[in-house]
Amino acid sequence: MVITGSMFRDALISGANNITAQKQQIDELNVFPVPDGDTGTNMSMTIGAAARELKRLSDDCTVAEAASCAASALLRGARGNSGVILSLIFRGISKGLADCKTATADDLARGLVLGTESAYKAVMKPTEGTILTVIRLTAKKATAFVETNKEIVPFWETVCKASKDALAKTPEILPVLKKAGVVDAGGKGLTVIFDGMMSVFRDGVMISEATEGAESAPAAQSKESNIADFEEEINFTYCTEFIVQRAKDNDRDPLALRAYLESIGDCVVVVDDESIIKVHVHTDNPGKALQQGLKYGMLTNMKIENMREQFENRVSAAEQSTPAAPEYVKVDPDVPYGFVSVCAGEGVAQLFTDLGVDKIVSGGQTMNPSTDDILAAVQSVPAKTVFVLPNNKNIIMAAEQAVPLADREIRVLHTRTIPQGLSAMLTFDCDASADDNQKEMMKAAENVGSGQITFAARDSDYEGYKIKEGELLALENGKLSFVEKDLQKAAVKLTRSLIKKDSSFVTILYGEGVSDEEAEAMVSALKEKISEEIDVSLVKGDQPVYYYIISVE
Repeated sequence: MVITGSMFRDALISGANNITAQKQQIDELNVFPVPDGDTGTNMSMTIGAAARELKRLSDDCTVAEAASCAASALLRGARGNSGVILSLIFRGISKGLADCKTATADDLARGLVLGTESAYKAVMKPTEGTILTVIRLTAKKATAFVETNKEIVPFWETVCKASKDALAKTPEILPVLKKAGVVDAGGKGLTVIFDGMMSVFRDGVMISEATEGAESAPAAQSKESNIADFEEEINFTYCTEFIVQRAKDNDRDPLALRAYLESIGDCVVVVDDESIIKVHVHTDNPGKALQQGLKYGMLTNMKIENMREQFENRVSAAEQSTPAAPEYVKVDPDVPYGFVSVCAGEGVAQLFTDLGVDKIVSGGQTMNPSTDDILAAVQSVPAKTVFVLPNNKNIIMAAEQAVPLADREIRVLHTRTIPQGLSAMLTFDCDASADDNQKEMMKAAENVGSGQITFAARDSDYEGYKIKEGELLALENGKLSFVEKDLQKAAVKLTRSLIKKDSSFVTILYGEGVSDEEAEAMVSALKEKISEEIDVSLVKGDQPVYYYIISVE
């Protein structure tokens, strides 16, 4: 038996469907409990990009064509470090299958070895106990197996078993995994993909995507789906609310009011005590609801809203908020430098724009942009050299994968936080060379203190902290500093920890979950505890996930 092109195509699609179905369980393996672009989500979206392209291939495609198609789509669709490593593994597999009309076990084993080499070369400091270990040990077992057995099904069964055996070893290699009682999330994702491929190789059955298609969509798409669902639920036009100030001599039973409202609408809520009756109903006849309420006493706090009109406005807003894909622009020889920055939040984006960034890629912790997203932004900037600021450690590798794909020079600055990105932009010198700018911008980025206040997305035992879901996490330069329950106390304590003897400037970006009053109160409390010589600037960043982002220089 050999692997045909259509079989290999279907196997990869099956692998993509399998990890999409299990992405939540894989996400939950992440040790660090911050809400981020988790491993299962990133890997499923990465290989999902390949699945979409593979579905366009005909049944008479060759293995080489299917592998090349997948590798190219994986590269462009890579999200997060785990997604990039996955794309590199399949790029190596594609090299091993180059020129193959059909594939043997020897071909696949060679591809796994090349995939291992490709992944390890791309990581500056490979960490064992991760997906890298899983693919390395799997390739080693696969290579040994084909020396005595060339049958495809037993071979891929060995691949699946070897990957699971390697995965089981990851907690023994990485102490942080052992302490948390989990295996490596990236390695788990790889085993799930291999299992999905096995279903096709052994049984000729592709794992279905039916139950997971909607969940695999990006956040913006799922938001639009929710709006569509909202429209289907509108049975009556007007959302009607009011409060009845009960007359002392009126002994009418509020249950009768509820019964009447249910006869003219739905979503009825009637709550009463000795003095008031609070009413909520969806109806086409709000006047009748109000008239009936008057029988119980005087009305107050009346509110009537047209839900169908609200829905149309929400759809319009959603359409307007969905940015168009950046348009390709040719390089202008007279424009030496340009900038692309990844960030989330209108206020944060405006800061980068004010500092000279040409194109903003929306994304960050919860939605890691793909290589293709970054590449499209770069190629919409007419400059000969474009500096890219990822501003997140999980986006750097995806940005670097765009470098060989662009028709202009890309310089990826390894900025890991928003403060680092802002500090780098402040240092740019239009008269300096690209090399000097890259050096000085990164030097400035590394000298800024970065603080972030977020929340725990799940219960966790991390670095000696017993963390409960919803507790506040204070991150100092990317590392967990302490856990707190009071937001103001957390922000003040973290900022004071970041301030050094030579610090003179503090910039505080407050996010969408913090009111203007809360942010101003926090700054007032901070100023009482730090030197008057330190300048504190408060900016409405509107960023998601992080209540506060703090920069200290």
